[in-house]
Amino acid sequence: MPRYLPEPPIKHDYAAKTGVLLINLGTPNAPTAQALRPYLKQFLSDPRVIEIPRLPWWLILNGIILRTRPAKSARKYASIWTKEGSPLLVHTRSQAKLLQGQLGEMGLKDLVVDFAMRYGQPSIEDVIGKMRAQGVERLLLIPLYPQYAASSSATALDEAFRVLTRLRNMPEVRTVRHFHDDPGYIDSLAARIRQHWQYGQQPDKLVMSFHGVPRFTRDKGDPYYCECQKTGRLLAEALRLQADQYVISFQSRFGRTEWLQPYTSAVLTELGKAKTAKLDVVCPGFVGDCLETLEEIAMEGKETFLSNGGGEFRYIPCLNEDSQWIVSLATIVKDNLAGWLEKPAEDSRGRLVRAQAKGASS
Repeated sequence: MPRYLPEPPIKHDYAAKTGVLLINLGTPNAPTAQALRPYLKQFLSDPRVIEIPRLPWWLILNGIILRTRPAKSARKYASIWTKEGSPLLVHTRSQAKLLQGQLGEMGLKDLVVDFAMRYGQPSIEDVIGKMRAQGVERLLLIPLYPQYAASSSATALDEAFRVLTRLRNMPEVRTVRHFHDDPGYIDSLAARIRQHWQYGQQPDKLVMSFHGVPRFTRDKGDPYYCECQKTGRLLAEALRLQADQYVISFQSRFGRTEWLQPYTSAVLTELGKAKTAKLDVVCPGFVGDCLETLEEIAMEGKETFLSNGGGEFRYIPCLNEDSQWIVSLATIVKDNLAGWLEKPAEDSRGRLVRAQAKGASS
């Protein structure tokens, strides 16, 4: 394999462009065991995701997990799959398109906006290559995880940097580390929940369920737990909730090790046994609905709550294509592009491109 990836053809007298790349977790190509196997192998082979010695984990992954889990996961994906494909892929694609339009309305018409997946397709390598071919020489990377975690935000940036190290002509790069306490993000979440409450009474309890990570990551310095707690506190304040009106919990536990607690499944069981009449669940750690929200919470979580004696269960969808969220995301982008947008445009030889930078002919 060559050390460097192929570069796009050299062009002269064009204005260098600024690109914005949204990065999400990923999805299999189809809800089948055959499609799940390579997706799960890529995901579960990531040392940022599974932090145990490589050899024992390789034996467990290839000898047990990849022989049994693909079929089970495929059934779960099939229960949420749409005509357009995976919900996460559909929402992320739509968010990129809407973001491009919103940035244009804010006067940022020359940006190249795209999206990629850390695992699966479209890959980060392919999309960065496409953006480079479009003349992108300044690149803003935005992992779509509000709260930073090594197993989500960091691995997305790891892969982007791996690709960048293989470019002979590397662009300028900036990253968005997190936006867990961004006012626009919090306001968008609060507005989403208030809108949901307009169609029904405010619940007896609101559960804020975040994706879980192993407890030891917190002990080793990962800020994820603290950022989830801050998001939950700020959201509760925006909704004017008292401490006894909401619960912060963590879902998607995998394996035998202890994960961040309380576990969402245990919280739903307890609230069901307490005969909670009205329960709402929201997932503030996801900006787009996916397997973890639609199947694990809206389906499995509902069943857990109801089977333990609970009353009404309502899942509040993620931000998805919400217009207020898209404006908030565009504001995050604009803030992180400060300085770049004011730079005079240059051609590939470093010469100022005066006319083209303003959209006129030379």
